[in-house]
Amino acid sequence: MVTTNNQNYHIEIDVQQKRPKGEIACGDVFMSDAFREEGRTILVLSDGIGHGIKASVLAQLTATMALKYARFHTKPEIFSRIIMEALPKSSDGKESYATFTIIELETDGQVRITNYDNPPVLIIRNGSLFQPREYELEVRGRENIGKVLRCREFIARKEDRLVFLTDGVVQAGLGNKRFPLGWGIENIYDFAMNQVNRMPDISAARLGRKIINQASMNDDFEVKDDTTCGVIYFREPRKFMLITGPPFYKIKDYDFADRIRSFKGKKIICGGTTAEIIARELEMEVEIQHGAKIPGMLPPPARMEGFEMVTEGILTLGKVEEILENYNSDTRLQDSPAEKVSRLLLQHDSIEIILGTRINWAHQDPEQPLELELRKIVVKRIVKILVNKFFKHVEMEYL
Repeated sequence: MVTTNNQNYHIEIDVQQKRPKGEIACGDVFMSDAFREEGRTILVLSDGIGHGIKASVLAQLTATMALKYARFHTKPEIFSRIIMEALPKSSDGKESYATFTIIELETDGQVRITNYDNPPVLIIRNGSLFQPREYELEVRGRENIGKVLRCREFIARKEDRLVFLTDGVVQAGLGNKRFPLGWGIENIYDFAMNQVNRMPDISAARLGRKIINQASMNDDFEVKDDTTCGVIYFREPRKFMLITGPPFYKIKDYDFADRIRSFKGKKIICGGTTAEIIARELEMEVEIQHGAKIPGMLPPPARMEGFEMVTEGILTLGKVEEILENYNSDTRLQDSPAEKVSRLLLQHDSIEIILGTRINWAHQDPEQPLELELRKIVVKRIVKILVNKFFKHVEMEYL
């Protein structure tokens, strides 16, 4: 669930995970952050040794530190030493540690990969394996002799894909007749490239899910270790517009509607009054779907030519915020209006939100919940989630 933008392509990022049966915490941890003022996005995947709570704590600590140090351009061989010194040691005196992969993406297309003891990152270009030059950095410190970081740098192109993994994927099927030594990195490469060649436009989420599902099948549908697969896909951006609320000045109604009509991409309206204004100005009809059964007592959606859907406003948006906030790789969206809106937001990359600021007096009852009174706050929360959690490129305009 994750995204950043370039003038020529969009970067779709998705991470899929499974943990062993009975474990309440995943020992693999993925973290990411976008630093838009620098034009950088940093991704970190850490695999804590073992599994369960202990592994999760080790991975959380490692990923958090790696993300912070990478943010401030600390040399990898230096911050790796700091991380290894910070990690706790086991009671028998043996070292407890976590592996990590750091992927830095810049808006000019520069990609830097720093890998410590995780499986190598698969780079697919033009349907085959792309292998940029790799160099090694020795981790600083006398106690770290022999520990090496493997690094690669290259300029991304449209349609490139990166697949990053933890050992749980590589070792899937270990000990069975088909894969006595585990699935293996070469078999994973072949599987991933076969999926891309069969479905050239396969999404990051779908490719990651297919790899994880195959790993699970190799383990008879019960993975033996924490299993994580992330995919980065550089592709053509998909544009989307969400309109909610009428413009502040009524005299702007036609310009407001005409701008929406000229938008090149999919669009939806959240708000009955907003839909009526657009329909009136563009001489269209709004058709209410009276027979629709909507869970949660939301008003039924409507249809209007040129729009994916028309929904009620603040209640639906409040539900969308809740869905996106709690969304993870196990979430399966159904067909309620809020879930359809959420699905459309997640399926698109460059999102434009037009927020009308005319007061809807129906929502000014002081006894109503705060979310009903402050549509701006709800929309701002949605934007924050889309940008920080899903890495969407979002532009919001007040009218």
